[in-house]
Amino acid sequence: MELDSLARSEFAPQTTYLNTASTGLLPARTVAAMGEAVAASAAGAPTDMFGDVEAARATYARLAGVPVRRVAAGASVAVYTGLVAASLPEGAEVLVAEADFSSVVNPFHMRRDLKVRTAPLERLAEAVRPGTALVAVSAVQSADGRIADLAAIGEAARAHGTRTLVDVSQGAGWYPVDADAYDFTVTVGFKWLTTPRGVAFLTVPDDLGGLTPVFAGWVAGEHPWDSCYGPVEELAHSARRFDESPALFSYTGARYSLALVEELGTERIRAHNTALADRFRAGLAPLGYEPVAAPGSAIVAVPGLGHRQEELSRAGIELSNRAGNLRAAFHFYTSAEDVDRLLDLLPAR
Repeated sequence: MELDSLARSEFAPQTTYLNTASTGLLPARTVAAMGEAVAASAAGAPTDMFGDVEAARATYARLAGVPVRRVAAGASVAVYTGLVAASLPEGAEVLVAEADFSSVVNPFHMRRDLKVRTAPLERLAEAVRPGTALVAVSAVQSADGRIADLAAIGEAARAHGTRTLVDVSQGAGWYPVDADAYDFTVTVGFKWLTTPRGVAFLTVPDDLGGLTPVFAGWVAGEHPWDSCYGPVEELAHSARRFDESPALFSYTGARYSLALVEELGTERIRAHNTALADRFRAGLAPLGYEPVAAPGSAIVAVPGLGHRQEELSRAGIELSNRAGNLRAAFHFYTSAEDVDRLLDLLPAR
């Protein structure tokens, strides 16, 4: 099915929705699956929601380009970033990008015995140096859509024996994710992957990255139903040892949301999203506005216009005010008409 036709069949927003960088819309198939699961649970005959967790994990593994054994299922980026932070030795140096999303950087600052160093996003690769234990960065910046030069960062990290942690929350679903190129990746699902909240994934190397599963509960056991009481005697041999006890209804929905993204294909989604973003950028020029430079991004941030977010929301257009920028995010349920409606409501300078 064509992308536009599928989007119309799965989504019916009552607004001009350009706010996926905050929260993605839920597909109809996801809403239906969650409703059925809730009704079944209320009737005392719950569906196999743990099976849904495994189906979601497997689909995400394919989207991320790694074997399913390297994917952990949880609920938030901060928890998984904290897990990586907890694994570092005392005095380790961590390099992060200036003004990156707090869930990526804050867990390292909470370790007072770590040395956290900051560099501009565009200079992150050259800031990697001997002794840098880890570089942590968002693939796509939340505030303004700038895309990190992950190839250069990865090359510099390998040259210095530095590990890499990449948050793909603002990319997974439209920007190609090659999780195999990094030691760790993290993402939430409720943005571009259009899952409900309460869904997040961590990818780890084959050797599990030296992480200690400090929050391991019964689901982290190799045989979870035999790990319900007392210490877990045998942790999962895969990344599942880093699972959080899942938000089951959310994962039931996630199974169908991720299947939709896989059905459409990241490259097709990317082409659609970036074409609309480019249309918006081109339309800003005659109005006298210059967006933050972020070529190839599905996120467009316009400095000095963030204060108009509430006004535009009242007019039926949903966007975000981030760091003073008016942030628009274009996804597969966005149309050219949506872009033009926003441009029509922006005053010329």
